[in-house]
Amino acid sequence: MPRAITLEEREKIIKHKQNNENETDIARWLFISQSTVTKLWAHYRKTGNLQTNYKNCGRNPKITDIQITLIKAEIEKNPDTTLMELIEKLDLSITESGLSRLFKKLGLTFKKRRFMLMGKNEQMS
Repeated sequence: MPRAITLEEREKIIKHKQNNENETDIARWLFISQSTVTKLWAHYRKTGNLQTNYKNCGRNPKITDIQITLIKAEIEKNPDTTLMELIEKLDLSITESGLSRLFKKLGLTFKKRRFMLMGKNEQMS
């Protein structure tokens, strides 16, 4: 995996590019790829910023903040609701495992007891 470019290296790239130096030469001096120099220069010309734009990385969430509010309200109203019932009732576009992960991320506990067979030592009285 390629290494991250430091802010100091970014500044050097921009300084050299502003002096109209060749991208291939800059890449060779800093031991990085030419495409990195090209992309950084294009990003700098477009934004005027040397920082990376990581805030827009990753997938967009399938559940909106409004839907999260509705889910919380439904759980408070009907704590016995299963994940599948929540998905069907609120018409959510998410799987059961995805909803379960969302609960963990939000710090919500959602435990549904299941019927289990009792062992010999746990006879019903």
